[in-house]
Amino acid sequence: MACMQTDRSEPAISIRNLAKRYAGAKGEEGKLALKGVSFDVPQGGVFGLLGPNGAGKSTLINILAGLVTKTGGEAEIWGFGIDTQRRNASRSIGIVPQEIVFDPFFTPYEVLENQAGFYGIPKADRRSEELLEAVKLADKRDAYARTLSGGMKRRLLIAKAMVHSPPILVLDEPTAGVDVELRRQLWELVQELNAQGVTIVLTTHYLEEAEQLCDRIAIIGNGELIANKPTQELIGMAREKIVRVTVDKDLAGPVMEDGFLKTEVTEARTLEITYNRDAMSAGQVLGVIQQHGYTVEDVTTREADLEDVFVQLTSVTGEGA
Repeated sequence: MACMQTDRSEPAISIRNLAKRYAGAKGEEGKLALKGVSFDVPQGGVFGLLGPNGAGKSTLINILAGLVTKTGGEAEIWGFGIDTQRRNASRSIGIVPQEIVFDPFFTPYEVLENQAGFYGIPKADRRSEELLEAVKLADKRDAYARTLSGGMKRRLLIAKAMVHSPPILVLDEPTAGVDVELRRQLWELVQELNAQGVTIVLTTHYLEEAEQLCDRIAIIGNGELIANKPTQELIGMAREKIVRVTVDKDLAGPVMEDGFLKTEVTEARTLEITYNRDAMSAGQVLGVIQQHGYTVEDVTTREADLEDVFVQLTSVTGEGA
């Protein structure tokens, strides 16, 4: 799927002090959904946008899509201001919504042809067949959309968002409610699109998905940006580490130490210890156990993952995941 040429020196999306306050009931101030958020989405990568429910992710995406009017701030899509150059901004982005909505009596081919018509793309320049092939729906070209499975409908939504060859594709919870196999297929499709030069913005509740696909992640909490880092650097922020230790005899009880955050006897001779890796090392943890009269026979550790960091950061803002 061809897309616009990229100039990696400029961000794909630039957001500055973006704010949105919804109208409240009569005489009441409405909810402040975005509180002056600022960040850039680099060109050419897969950018994750995470946050608890109600954090402001959907509001931000809807502002970029032109569905919600911002209260303040600025946003540019592919260098085009959403206020001053809305038409060009809209043509530079494809939005794949979370909700699956199709006319049940249109075929996948007709869905794409109609969408291309909305963008004023001449028939000779339309890519409906190519897009159906790319999302592996060529064999469903003439089936009614209502007969497609949930996974097929998701893939058709992606093709629909790509009819005008936008350089940026935003996927809002693309794998919500699909099974593991379909999720993997959608992951592969996202990676294929990215390899062809499309900048991907992904919102998801599946933190494993973000960890696997995204090279950079921004986390929004309570309408504010609370993190924006390369994925591996973000994971490295987790302070907690877990070590699982098997000893030579039955444990008398949990081994406690000031540097331990939590200890749990999971089996007669197995202890699971959570500790602050900034305060002590795994070697020091094992030393404490030996000081209590046990010989260590086996050790396994679990490194922090994105879920650890997400919970840690969003709990600071007072929101749950």
